[in-house]
Amino acid sequence: MKKAFDNKKYLKIQSDKINERIKMFGDKLYLEFGGKLFDDYHASRVLPGFEPDSKLKVLLKLKDKAEIIIAVNSQDINSLKVRNDIGITYQDEVERLIDAFKESGLYVSSVVLSFYTESPIINEFVNKLEKNNIKVYKHYKINGYPQNIPLVVSEEGLGKNEYIETTRPLVVVTAPGPGSGKMATCLSQLYHDNLRGIRAGYAKYETFPIWNLPLNHPVNMAYEAATVDLMDVNMIDPFHLEKYGTLAVNYNRDVETFPVLKTIFEHIYGESPYYSPTDMGVNMCGYAIVDDEAACQASKNEIVRRYYQTLKNNFLGKFSDDCVDKAEVLMNKAGVSTDDRKCVKVCLKKYQKELVPVMSLELNSKKIVTGKRSSLLSAPAALLLNSLKSLAHIDDSLTLISRKVIEPIIDLKVNDLNNHNPRIHAGEILIALAIQASTNTLSELALKQLPKLKGTQAHSSCLMDEVDLNTFKRLGIEVTEEPVAFAKKLYNPR
Repeated sequence: MKKAFDNKKYLKIQSDKINERIKMFGDKLYLEFGGKLFDDYHASRVLPGFEPDSKLKVLLKLKDKAEIIIAVNSQDINSLKVRNDIGITYQDEVERLIDAFKESGLYVSSVVLSFYTESPIINEFVNKLEKNNIKVYKHYKINGYPQNIPLVVSEEGLGKNEYIETTRPLVVVTAPGPGSGKMATCLSQLYHDNLRGIRAGYAKYETFPIWNLPLNHPVNMAYEAATVDLMDVNMIDPFHLEKYGTLAVNYNRDVETFPVLKTIFEHIYGESPYYSPTDMGVNMCGYAIVDDEAACQASKNEIVRRYYQTLKNNFLGKFSDDCVDKAEVLMNKAGVSTDDRKCVKVCLKKYQKELVPVMSLELNSKKIVTGKRSSLLSAPAALLLNSLKSLAHIDDSLTLISRKVIEPIIDLKVNDLNNHNPRIHAGEILIALAIQASTNTLSELALKQLPKLKGTQAHSSCLMDEVDLNTFKRLGIEVTEEPVAFAKKLYNPR
């Protein structure tokens, strides 16, 4: 795909802008970090050239002056809430973030438990963190937050929260997911710092929507498609237009809450440092786009992908019918349809012929490869083998893996591990291929093609097994699925 984004330029201008914001306030800046820090694949899809760990790299440019606070909602710990994209609980995600930040050379100073309530799970979590030298602070629910400003900005509101001790001028506040209390944590710190005579400020690290692109630019519409479950709506920032006479794009939640935040700032500081929600954001993404046409095309592709993701989540009972309706509206507004995703057409045509689970994959060369379920292989495993053969220019009639290699694996799965599904998964076929590569030059050649699968587009005639789906994600294959159960059952043993 054509490069649309200059990542090197972005890293420089974004970090420079954060430094400017720190100087604007003097002593300290609390920077709210939304979205994904290590694996922002949405941004890399809609802005080809944007690296998934760009936010982390910006922080690394500022690491000598930065420390990190991770906020997490206590209710999410108690309910064992799961981050859907990677399938781990919010507690596990907090621990993963801490490890990843430390390994990158960033300083994690503490974890704050918002909406704190004591429970055995919370106590165990706190003990684990403290034994690993991570400070833990407790913040409490404030009735009527944030609208009840007299209570919020008082000793019985923000004043009840424990004050988080910080030592560096840039304090990054991040979280395992939405609703974790990032902004409330920042406001609490501003309140307590002001009582201590510390000049502190607040800003948001923003990526989407991109404020200086048009409202209905495909990049901004792709953001709406990615957040249909939140029912976010991009809109012109009326406060920015009134103050500066220029158009800026923001989203409804920030626009709706800005008057309240502005009043809270006025209660804390005596005046608000910001005139609009756009002012609060630090977002230089738009200035690093180098090919608008490429960004538009990539974003339109993403809107179709998100439509299929919405259908899947609706089928699984996670998203409402309204989410599907909104995803369809966005496709129509962007002027795209499922027919624009070429691998879909090929997959469904093959399914109508074979009447077993099938998959298709569009290589970066635009060639489309297919695979179907057999007595030995799952459709994803067959598709992987066929794709690697195509990339390596290996004749389709040649066998890459002998039945003598596959059958003992199936025997182990069924007879020793009591697995109900005897077929080989995508990850298992790669392991078998790797084992055979030491004695088979064709297998070795096929394995060397794996990096070429990154960025390819695939479609499945039914919902994929999570094991196969995770393998495709790790290979960088962008997958969509028909919202059809594997065997028309609610429960499908693996």
